[in-house]
Amino acid sequence: MFLDLHRLNIRKTRLLLAMAVTSTVLLTACNDTQGSGDTVAAEDLTVFAGCYTVSHDEPAQIKVSQQDGAWIMQMKEPANASRVWDDPEPLELIENSDIPQFFSIDPDNVDAVIGRPDRVLVLAHVRPVYANIDPLLDSEYLSYIYRGANTIYRVECDEVNTDVLANPHADIVIDNVNSAD
Repeated sequence: MFLDLHRLNIRKTRLLLAMAVTSTVLLTACNDTQGSGDTVAAEDLTVFAGCYTVSHDEPAQIKVSQQDGAWIMQMKEPANASRVWDDPEPLELIENSDIPQFFSIDPDNVDAVIGRPDRVLVLAHVRPVYANIDPLLDSEYLSYIYRGANTIYRVECDEVNTDVLANPHADIVIDNVNSAD
């Protein structure tokens, strides 16, 4: 009887020790932060590599890529241009503490922010978990383009000229509904 009780206590001790070690490992992993939240490692900016547009059903209008170790952006040229993308413009890391200048979102919900040095274009990547619960967001990407903020969509890059400057409503005539015919 004493031997059985002793074996049972050893098993309980091992179980409790295993649970304690597992809990410690899990808590350590949960508390493992990647910095203060104000800086982003260069490799984290890869979330921006790709092409973007303002609507799901439009062709790419902005391309973000890495060139010679630096981040750049390019805009689509008009359809009559001799090339598809314009000259590269440099992009730089923007601190999370600067987010309120561009977006009305808690900086804790943003992974990374990148923008042109003149801040005419700023892109933010929202944490996927937050993008899934905020009803105002239908994309993980936000853009700030000259005083206006909106969600943008990551789309496939293409090498086809598109007349992004065309006015799709130029030929529409709206009749006055109150006029007598």
